[in-house]
Amino acid sequence: MFGRRGNDDGNRPTPGFRPLATTPPPAASPQAADTLVAPRPAAPAPAAPAAAPRRNFEPTPSFAPEPRKAQRERSESYYDTKSQVFSALIDTIDLSQLAKLDPESAREEIRDIVNDIIAIKNFAMSISEQEELLEDICNDVLGYGPLEPLLARDEIADIMVNGAKNVYIEVNGKVEQTSIRFRDNQQLLNICQRIVSQVGRRVDESSPICDARLPDGSRVNVIAPPLSIDGAALTIRKFKKDKLTLDQLVKFGAISPHGAEVLKIIGRVRCNIIISGGTGSGKTTLLNCLTNYIDRDERVITCEDSAELQLQQPHVVRLETRPPNLEGEGEVTMRDLVKNCLRMRPERIIVGEVRGPEVFDLLQAMNTGHDGSMGTIHSNSPRECLNRIEAMIAMGGYSLPQKTVREIVVGSVDIIIQAARLRDGSRRITHITEVIGMEGDVIITQDLVLYNIKGEDQNGRLIGSHVSTGIGRPHFWDRARYYGEEARLATALEAMEKASD
Repeated sequence: MFGRRGNDDGNRPTPGFRPLATTPPPAASPQAADTLVAPRPAAPAPAAPAAAPRRNFEPTPSFAPEPRKAQRERSESYYDTKSQVFSALIDTIDLSQLAKLDPESAREEIRDIVNDIIAIKNFAMSISEQEELLEDICNDVLGYGPLEPLLARDEIADIMVNGAKNVYIEVNGKVEQTSIRFRDNQQLLNICQRIVSQVGRRVDESSPICDARLPDGSRVNVIAPPLSIDGAALTIRKFKKDKLTLDQLVKFGAISPHGAEVLKIIGRVRCNIIISGGTGSGKTTLLNCLTNYIDRDERVITCEDSAELQLQQPHVVRLETRPPNLEGEGEVTMRDLVKNCLRMRPERIIVGEVRGPEVFDLLQAMNTGHDGSMGTIHSNSPRECLNRIEAMIAMGGYSLPQKTVREIVVGSVDIIIQAARLRDGSRRITHITEVIGMEGDVIITQDLVLYNIKGEDQNGRLIGSHVSTGIGRPHFWDRARYYGEEARLATALEAMEKASD
């Protein structure tokens, strides 16, 4: 009954095939479904158990099942049973015919075949265990395998896979180990290949490092053997399904209500903004929030290594870098993108992350009529951010005098917003700082808003507040007046100063 189908040479198909959802399948037909397995005697359809209704899944490459309420520890016998059922399924199913079905029909067909395999092999399993096994195997064949329940949980910020047996997640700023595991390192590598192939990239021994993204914009990094000794290392920086706004950041305590009002005005009046912060501090999230206040009639061009930004404006052009091919040719760098987008008549240029010589091209764009441009930089304070900009310009091979470089920076950057991830796992905007000019060879900045830590509560959570530095008329006041926002800005700064007192 379970003869191999679709493989004339008798070799077993591997589970690491290209994801089915990436190729638009034709409409499912009864004839196509009937050819997935060898003909079976007709039998009346069993009644579906009332306690376990089948779920509907969206036809996207990253459809995610509902998260289980409790991820219990699974025994070795469970994984052994799953391996046997999976092997029998691969021997039975015709992958070429499965590819012609839509995701829901393919999932239903797989469930029917797995139920038959469990019955024939007489595995002793409870209804709940059988449902878990069905879900896991469907995820292995059609989705991202054991990662699916983690991808479905919106409260998870990061997923870190260190080989097949160790999977960690970050929840509420804290890292914890899960009971999730892969069948073996080959299954993990197959899942990695499935993810990166969706954006036209590859990961193998010849190209063991790869950056990619999921369809929802979540950032993916893979480093495979031989560079990763204990199996492939997969890191996913997840983005929430519901995009955060500044108002939501206020509820989380990342910024005060009046500070958020100042940020809205800064975004509205086309200040050139650099968002500074360490790894995991929320720079990209904050950048997404600020782009909500760009006028909808502006032409915005984004440049990123992996396209993560999801702007809501109608006139957005998204550009993404490209790694070199096997011959080492065809690479398109961030600097190439920034240079090219200057010829695309942008009104604002947004660089997802500035990490090299492209910072000079971004500064030139900010200083030549593309007001309101934005970017993010890894640094731990506004002053360090300015130093890193100078260092990255030097990396580009420019032999400019230090004073000239600093004059370019002062003429280009208006605001530095510092984000930080504190030791209790919370994320806060710690500085809103203006770049106002130079005295001699020194860049002069002034802080508008600071975050003061006052202590911690009995649960170890830090207690603090955002305070005004007392600046009543910031350096960008004339720009705010030009856009008719000076009264709103004055009100926000005054209210913040009163709250600080």
